[in-house]
Amino acid sequence: MKAFEIRDKFGIEALALVERPAPEPGPKQVLVRMRALSLNYRDLMIVKGLYPNLRTPLVPLSDGVGEVVEPGEGATRFKRGQRVAGIFQQRWISGNLTKDNARSALGGDLEGVLSEYALFDEEGLVSVPEHLTDIEAATLPCAAVTAWNALVCAAQVKPGDSILVQGTGGVSIFALQFGRLLGASVIVTSSSDEKLERARGLGASGLINYKKVPQWDEKVLELTGGIGVDHVVETGGAGTLNKSMRCARIGGHISLIGILSGASAEMLVPLALVKQLRLQGIYVGSREMFEAMNRAISLHQLRPVVDRVFAFEEAREALRYMESGAHFGKIAIRL
Repeated sequence: MKAFEIRDKFGIEALALVERPAPEPGPKQVLVRMRALSLNYRDLMIVKGLYPNLRTPLVPLSDGVGEVVEPGEGATRFKRGQRVAGIFQQRWISGNLTKDNARSALGGDLEGVLSEYALFDEEGLVSVPEHLTDIEAATLPCAAVTAWNALVCAAQVKPGDSILVQGTGGVSIFALQFGRLLGASVIVTSSSDEKLERARGLGASGLINYKKVPQWDEKVLELTGGIGVDHVVETGGAGTLNKSMRCARIGGHISLIGILSGASAEMLVPLALVKQLRLQGIYVGSREMFEAMNRAISLHQLRPVVDRVFAFEEAREALRYMESGAHFGKIAIRL
């Protein structure tokens, strides 16, 4: 089988297309023929060697969908021909994240899915919504589950709430879609007026170009009548956290998800205390969350936003496109 592999060197250009023997499923394992994959910013960081404690050789990427080729001995959850997706943390089935199940992420702790075939424990798979194409279904495991966990499980968004979403990448666009599905109003920030108009088409009620309005936190307060938003989907990290705290309402919730603008900075602790803010880190989610999200997606016939699709052999080009930041929603790879 063909697979892309990180070997001795890191970097997009160093990512090697290799021939590997197809794996054979052991007890309770499932061999899956991958049909479509999608990229996350984490994948770019891993390929470039910017993630801690990486081992090589490693097949990167966490997100993909395929069909069951062969269930191993004793594997009964799925049959041949079923469409499945791997969960991000292969051992986080339900309940809380623990030290053990957190260290089971595909494409980092474990082999990823940038290959023609992938092997999973049967407990690390879910069925995907029938109405979605393979490309659409491949976008779900990391970005969609992260947004679902942030808004539904952690923030417990209810109709009438207000949400601030930063940027128009995968997690952010899913958060916009889920926020509207839950009956919330959503404010979106971006450096592109064109992307903001596309966000309006998905139901965003507030649009802020942060290049034209550097003090975007003040604009958020203006749009919410000085109160601030109920929830912030914080994907920026160090460079945006303090502004997110300023524009959250008293008692507001901030989901810490990304580090696009840096990993460390001085935090306005007094502001968090005075406003009684709840800051919560979000590290994707469990299989139970994934399955609940899929039921909602099926019920509402929600369709993920896919910006561009690359061929399998164009994986390096897909990563370079992600690095450019030009995408709106998800970047996918077709096998």
